[in-house]
Amino acid sequence: MNYQEKKVITSIIAGVLVLVTYSIYGMSKYLEIRDDLLNNLEFWATTMLVAIGGGIVVVILIQIIFHIILAVANEVAKEVAKKVSNVGKNEIYEELEITGIEDEMDKLIALKAMRNSFVMVGIGFIIALLSLYLKMPPAIMLNIIFISFSLGSLFEGLSQLYFYRKGVKNV
Repeated sequence: MNYQEKKVITSIIAGVLVLVTYSIYGMSKYLEIRDDLLNNLEFWATTMLVAIGGGIVVVILIQIIFHIILAVANEVAKEVAKKVSNVGKNEIYEELEITGIEDEMDKLIALKAMRNSFVMVGIGFIIALLSLYLKMPPAIMLNIIFISFSLGSLFEGLSQLYFYRKGVKNV
């Protein structure tokens, strides 16, 4: 597994944590208050803004921890590579090496994954508009949009993993 794949996996984990936390909090408040909460757009806006801010902090912390672990693993791999005979020396280090270089394949994978994310967000937006058309409370629409953005981000990460594993075709 290369650096880009590991980085995407940590982002997916952070996204899932934020979405699950938001969902648990929103559902618990809804079950507690019921009908009044569906008309309280201020509550939902505040909750979403806190979730977005908290999500940014969680992503930063997880990425910092990920890079610390990867740096330690690189140092261990360097030491092992020094002690091992010339057989397999480079493979051990290259397996864990942090590469900040992004080539054309990485850019193409990012673009294709972003396209998939936009499709998910677009579908969520249309469903949100349909919820208003069906005379559901506006809080439902807000939640659909928020969740579609979150799922779009997760789908982007999963798409990147898929493209890194299976390769990029002219799709």
